[in-house]
Amino acid sequence: MKARWLVIALLLWSALAGAAIDTADFRDDAERARFQALTRELRCPKCQNQDLADSNAPIAGDLRREIQRQLAAGRSDEQIIAYLEQRYGEFIRYRPPFEGRTLLLWLLPGVGLLGGAGVLVALTRRRRPEQGLSDAERARLAALQAEEEPRC
Repeated sequence: MKARWLVIALLLWSALAGAAIDTADFRDDAERARFQALTRELRCPKCQNQDLADSNAPIAGDLRREIQRQLAAGRSDEQIIAYLEQRYGEFIRYRPPFEGRTLLLWLLPGVGLLGGAGVLVALTRRRRPEQGLSDAERARLAALQAEEEPRC
């Protein structure tokens, strides 16, 4: 009896999983590749951390159909992106253009990485007590270390 319910549950689950797949007709493989590239490059306005290809949100499905419609109408990738940008703002792009107002967005990760590396180098240099000691100071340090009692 339990096995029968398990089979029924698995069949229902697989039917629901198949319903979420968008089917689209394209003229050729080049148009299909453009569609896939565009849906990977554009962000879902609702999910915000997923591209249009991966999002299951209803608006993502609408935008995929809109992209497909515009591809069929013969529009270029730039025209499609400009149309969606006009409607949803620059946020729809995962990679905003490299220009004056996005300069900080593009350069900040590199600056942060270099700054972090600089801090790491500075900290490791400070932790070497022998570096920069004179010969007399090294001898005194060795004597102090030799006097220290061994700990159990």
